[in-house]
Amino acid sequence: MNKIWAGLFGVVMAAGAAGADPVTGTWKTQPGDDGNYAFVEITTCGTNICGTMAQAYDAKGKAVDSAADGKPMIWDMKSKGNGTYRGGKIWAPDRDKTYNSRMTLSGSTLEVEGCVLFICRGQTWTRVK
Repeated sequence: MNKIWAGLFGVVMAAGAAGADPVTGTWKTQPGDDGNYAFVEITTCGTNICGTMAQAYDAKGKAVDSAADGKPMIWDMKSKGNGTYRGGKIWAPDRDKTYNSRMTLSGSTLEVEGCVLFICRGQTWTRVK
């Protein structure tokens, strides 16, 4: 009986690990208009991808206390397979604006783009962990 439980436990654990999305983790943004950047923690939220600002840094790399720490930056993003994500929103703290967003994962880089109507801006984020 113990072998059956151990086997079931192993199957459940393997399924959980296989279900982790490759984009989850901590990402460093490029500097914004103000020269500041942030670490963003990306996780799964149900069947979607979301991200929150984990820590803000000034242009010199010094951690700063920010009211935006813990604030959602990415929400409702859907994986479309092959490292592409669409349909979500992204908040840009340097302009305090929310954009329709898409992301493309390639190794340790994440291309993030946000658009309002036909005006788009993007960044390349790098994986921290």
